[in-house]
Amino acid sequence: MKERVLVVDDDPDIVQFVRMNLELEGFEAETAENGKIALEMAKLRPPDLVLLDVMMPEMDGLTVLRHMRKSPATAHVPVIILTAKALAEDRVKGLDLGADDYVTKPFDLDELMARVKTVLRRAQQMRDLSPLTGLPGNFRIARELEERVRSGNAFAVVHADLDNFKSFNDHYGFMRGDSVIKFSASVLLNAAEACGDPEAFVGHVGGDDFVAVINPNNAEEFCKNTVTAYDDGILDFYDTADALQGYIEVIDRRGERHAFPISSISLGVATNMRRRITSEWEASAVASEMKEYAKREPGSSYQIDRRT
Repeated sequence: MKERVLVVDDDPDIVQFVRMNLELEGFEAETAENGKIALEMAKLRPPDLVLLDVMMPEMDGLTVLRHMRKSPATAHVPVIILTAKALAEDRVKGLDLGADDYVTKPFDLDELMARVKTVLRRAQQMRDLSPLTGLPGNFRIARELEERVRSGNAFAVVHADLDNFKSFNDHYGFMRGDSVIKFSASVLLNAAEACGDPEAFVGHVGGDDFVAVINPNNAEEFCKNTVTAYDDGILDFYDTADALQGYIEVIDRRGERHAFPISSISLGVATNMRRRITSEWEASAVASEMKEYAKREPGSSYQIDRRT
């Protein structure tokens, strides 16, 4: 699918020139002759990027940008401002309001296209990062697995999630739950770094689910480091009384009281060391299967697929 760029300028010659060249570069280009029209178009169908002229009648570009950043529909749409002013003050105002980049008129076409591609690429990367942990999300995880399978090199896929996390979240609230998710991400990153594998990858599927891709020779070390660090740190997130008794009590909708043990982490590992893995889906399925076996063990645990 082509990326859509909305070009906003009151000069029809500039609009058509930029539109034509965007289309030659493979983008879908839409145009607006003033700020009010642009704002309506952007809110109705948010584009992938806006090229926004600053000096326009009725509603100038900075006002459009201010409204865009306040609207949920357009708050995160990347914006490159186009300005005829060479003054730093004008550029600073745009950046302070949330512009992603700027180009000063008269602009060099090659520079403009390079900036468009750079901002779009950066926006895509940011969209695929977990806002909570900063780790790569599902798209990057799938691409990483696909590349590892295609390469034919040895690899191990680790699926990890937290046990008794929902009860923790219900008991202490989402803010403390988010702190545990961030802690878990840090544990996995540190375990990957400790293995000394420069190609190690850690991603956040969402919630309390994570994926790591590492050298299979380091898989057991990675799991041991993860389990040890998680168990060493998780009690810091519990109230002292709950930590001392080793469980929390949660009352369900019927008013019945249930005891849930201290949260632990379970990891399942799939590797192509002993068996051929032909797709990223197969790798993920085997790792998930191993994780379910690990969950049958009390406390933090891991299981590595050693089947041939």
